[in-house]
Amino acid sequence: MTVPMEGAAIRSVVDPGRRGLLVVAAAALLAPSGCAAGRRPADPPPTVDPESLIGEVMAGLSPTGPYRDPDAGEQRQARDAAGSLLDPDDRAGQERAFGGLGFRFGYGVDPVTDRPTTALAADGSDDRTWGVVLVDRSAPVRRVIEVPHPGFDINTELIGLDLYRRVPGSVLLMAGAHRRAADGAADVAHNDRSLFHLLAVEFARAGLAQVQVHGFADRNLRGAEAVVSTGSAARNALAERIADGLAGAGISPCRAWVQRCGQLEGTRNQQGRAAAELDAVFVHLELGWSVRRNAAGRDRAAAAIAPHLDA
Repeated sequence: MTVPMEGAAIRSVVDPGRRGLLVVAAAALLAPSGCAAGRRPADPPPTVDPESLIGEVMAGLSPTGPYRDPDAGEQRQARDAAGSLLDPDDRAGQERAFGGLGFRFGYGVDPVTDRPTTALAADGSDDRTWGVVLVDRSAPVRRVIEVPHPGFDINTELIGLDLYRRVPGSVLLMAGAHRRAADGAADVAHNDRSLFHLLAVEFARAGLAQVQVHGFADRNLRGAEAVVSTGSAARNALAERIADGLAGAGISPCRAWVQRCGQLEGTRNQQGRAAAELDAVFVHLELGWSVRRNAAGRDRAAAAIAPHLDA
């Protein structure tokens, strides 16, 4: 589905009775006064609401829900789709590439940031529960924020969206199925055949730094509220800055390049392994439940991380 840019003011809402983005359009009206004769005032830009879109996907998550990997043709199309996002103005290419992969297409303004946004969401047909991709078009694409386990790593989708909104020119890549769906095939962080992985690889190939957000139970690592690592990729300055930012905000990090972090280092993460092969920047970020459980903790973490993504 394409959200039109002209002729209507668009508002996105969630229809609780069915899956899908419900678009409500109001016809644009001429202003009653203050305009030159025969001149039509500019229509307000349409709105695409990432929060509603993510909430809709979250409502459909289930360990018994549908999922499948892309077939060979879809894999090729996914590579083209990732490439189209590197040109934020390639609206036709994005709509064509992602439309063929079962994604709906929205093109408008984020109501929170008031910045131009491209919003893509897989419709779930034919088990293609492939998630959400958001692109902030206010600046050149330069950072990718990844959420591989929405719903399972509770509230990581909220942190991912917050980081995306704080960093102009960022991409949010969120999985669309519960990690236990399809006997675990939907665990995209460990599945190198997933659409999520294919997009992440192309982003790494293009030189975009990736930050992947996970969560852990506090009991699994006493004495730390976060784990910052680079998975299989080389130690990098972005990971160091994020760890320092968290520490400065009073969130105690375990730095995986300094010490062991309770097997939370992400060394088996497939996106991290691909980044290592491509010599790309990858940060594997684990946040404890004490950080994720309430809005204040999530906001503190996002505020500590975002300046380093925007640097």
